[in-house]
Amino acid sequence: MFPIRAYALCIVAGIIVATVITRRRWAAQGGRVDDVLDVVTWAVPFGILGGRLYHVITDPELYFAAGREPIRALYIWDGGLGIWGAVALGAVGAWIGCRRRGISLPAFADALAPGLVIAQAIGRWGNYFNQELFGRPTTLPWALHIDPANRPADTPEIALYHPTFLYECLWDLAVAGLLVWAQRRYRLTNGRLFALYVAAYTVGRGWIEALRVDHANHILGLRLNDWTSLIIFIAAVAYLWRAPYGRAGDTAPEPEQNPTTTRAERV
Repeated sequence: MFPIRAYALCIVAGIIVATVITRRRWAAQGGRVDDVLDVVTWAVPFGILGGRLYHVITDPELYFAAGREPIRALYIWDGGLGIWGAVALGAVGAWIGCRRRGISLPAFADALAPGLVIAQAIGRWGNYFNQELFGRPTTLPWALHIDPANRPADTPEIALYHPTFLYECLWDLAVAGLLVWAQRRYRLTNGRLFALYVAAYTVGRGWIEALRVDHANHILGLRLNDWTSLIIFIAAVAYLWRAPYGRAGDTAPEPEQNPTTTRAERV
């Protein structure tokens, strides 16, 4: 029998919540609710593969250095999914799914964005159960207690650390609120809402990375994930600035083109 891992349960719960939210949002845009499950079926396995590849490629010494066990690169349940690899390959899977259904990828991405960042908030609790990716030692009232076996080698006597998983969870929920507000206020379409999600998330990821003490490769004194976040932030802001408004295909198909979509589903 396979053991049930809390980390995996958090990931699965996030996927389910994101799917439910996206179905409601996609239907509200005039799309068929069945589209979402079909696209998710492609996006999720691609996203998990991409997340793991990013983690292994950016930290290969964890698995392929002398004395390490390369087979552990396949142990996804032990943690280690890089969000940007998941988004990149997940987008490829979503593109395949959207092409199969004949729908706009930018429009679908806008419907997905709030649910996706909420899924990230839920998934971060997997780090809590794995006791990983925590921050520097702290004496704050909400400090996270780490068992001796999981503490950094240079602070084995210190038990309390910043709960960076919680910080990112709260930041993700705030980003979800920002997306809902921004769409109502500015009617962001054509992938702009997704770009706002990317830009807002990277801002939070930057300061959270600065607190973390887990292993990371550095370039010019900054963690690799900080550089990745900076580059992606610039790209997202550029897209927000330059993407054309009102381009054909920036919304879901019109309701009358989708006879299976009921009026209640569009509300």
